[in-house]
Amino acid sequence: MPVEVRRSARRTRTVAAFWENGTAVVAIPARFTLAQESEWVHRMLDKLHRQGTKRAQQGKRRPATDAALAAHAADLSTRYFGGRAVPASVRWVSNQNSRWGSATPSEGTIRLSDKLRPMPQWVIDYVLLHELAHLLVAGHNAAFWKLLEAYPDTARAKAFLEGVSFATGRGLGPDGPGPDEPWPGQADAD
Repeated sequence: MPVEVRRSARRTRTVAAFWENGTAVVAIPARFTLAQESEWVHRMLDKLHRQGTKRAQQGKRRPATDAALAAHAADLSTRYFGGRAVPASVRWVSNQNSRWGSATPSEGTIRLSDKLRPMPQWVIDYVLLHELAHLLVAGHNAAFWKLLEAYPDTARAKAFLEGVSFATGRGLGPDGPGPDEPWPGQADAD
């Protein structure tokens, strides 16, 4: 993840870390040595990671930024794949209309459709794990699906996404026909 260290002459004893436009910013006193800087940057990145993981697990806040999504992906990789899937970047995108996510294993990049944002966290986690698994196994073969067996909500999340795809493909949803209206292309039974 991108990190920016900001040295401040006004800052004398405290160290702070926060996210700014997808970059982890660590603010330190200007007088710190390079060794102190390295130690505190490492500590504060760990703290940011723990905070993001805790919030995601509590359901208080979903990974809203690309940096938070990347941190969450790192946590999922550690929990379910022993940390073997290490993406170079993970980001939300708005240009995926027919996929929930995609991965480019040769570049180590993962993209998730922003259409996932309002969905339950366990669904987002499945899609993220699915794409992380592609960094380890490119295709959808038996070895790939074996990796995803570690995630207990795989079948449930797949069914959820299939249901969403089915409904939206037939015009159902917030702007589609109501429960008593026929689907597009379906003859009225009356």
